[in-house]
Amino acid sequence: MELPMDLIPLEGGFSGETFVTGAPGEQVVVRIHAGRSRARGPAAVDIDAAVLRLMRGIVPVPQVLEVRRPTGELPGLLVTEFLAGERADHLLPMLDRESLAQVGANLGALVDRLTHVPTLRAGPFVDETLRIGDDLGPDGLPGWVEAQLPALSTWNASLRTRLIRLAESAQDLLDTVDRTCLVHGDLNLKNLLIDPATLQVTGVLDWEFARSGSPYSDLGNLLRFERDEDFVAGVLRGLGSAESRSDLLDLGRAADLVALVDLAVRDHDPEGRNPVTSAAQALLLDLASHGLPTGCLD
Repeated sequence: MELPMDLIPLEGGFSGETFVTGAPGEQVVVRIHAGRSRARGPAAVDIDAAVLRLMRGIVPVPQVLEVRRPTGELPGLLVTEFLAGERADHLLPMLDRESLAQVGANLGALVDRLTHVPTLRAGPFVDETLRIGDDLGPDGLPGWVEAQLPALSTWNASLRTRLIRLAESAQDLLDTVDRTCLVHGDLNLKNLLIDPATLQVTGVLDWEFARSGSPYSDLGNLLRFERDEDFVAGVLRGLGSAESRSDLLDLGRAADLVALVDLAVRDHDPEGRNPVTSAAQALLLDLASHGLPTGCLD
C-alpha cells in the first residue's frame, strides 16, 4: 500500500504517533512505532498487529491492513482501517442519566469479554507469537513500586512509606485472584468509540500496552478517573452475573496500581508530563494518603 503524504494527527493521545489519511470513506489509520512504542523494541509493530488479529471477532478492533517493520533508522508502521464512532470521552458529557448507565453497561460487557481471553501467567508480550515475558519480579508489586520511588522525587519519606504499604495491601488483594487474561492496558474513554445512536461500542483502539495480567486491570483503568454513579453502576452491571465478588472496585484499583505509579513517575519528567499523568499523580497521592477504599459497593 502506498501511503499518501497528508497524514493528519488523530486527537486523543499524547504520543503524536497516530495519524489518519485518505479520502472520506476510504480513510486509514497509520501508527508510527516510535517514542513510547520503543519499550517493546523492534517487535512492537508485530506485537500490536498480532493482538489486533487475535481480538478480531471478540471485541470491535480495526482490521490490520499493512505492517512495516523497522529498518535502519526508519520506525515501524502499522496501517489499520478507520473505525466509525464517537470517542467516549466526547460523548459521555452529552448523555442523560439513562444513556450514561447504558454506555457503562456496554463497556462493562466489553471488559467482561476481555477477561475471558485466558492466559497462563502475567507478563508483557515479547514477540509476534504473543509469548509472555517476565512480570514484576520475585518481590511482586511492593518490590516493583519500591524500585520506582527514586523517580518520585517530590514525595517525602512518609508518603513513600505509605505508598509501599498501599502496594502491600493491593498485592494481598490481588493474591486472592488465581487467573490471568489478556489486558488492553489503556482502556480509557479516549480509546473507545461509541455509536451515538445505538450506544454500542464500535471500536477499541490503541493496544500498545496490551499484556497478560489481572482480569481486574482493565476495570481499574476504565474507572480510574470516572466517578459518576450511574456510569459506574452500569459498568458493574455489564460485567455479568459471573462476577459475584463484592470488592470489584477495590480489585480494580489494586490491579491499576502499576499503571498509576508508572504515570506518576512520568509526571516527574517535564517531557513526559501531560494532563493524564498529572491527574494520575494526584490520585496516587490520595490513595497513598488514605489507602485503598473498602466497601465500595455497600
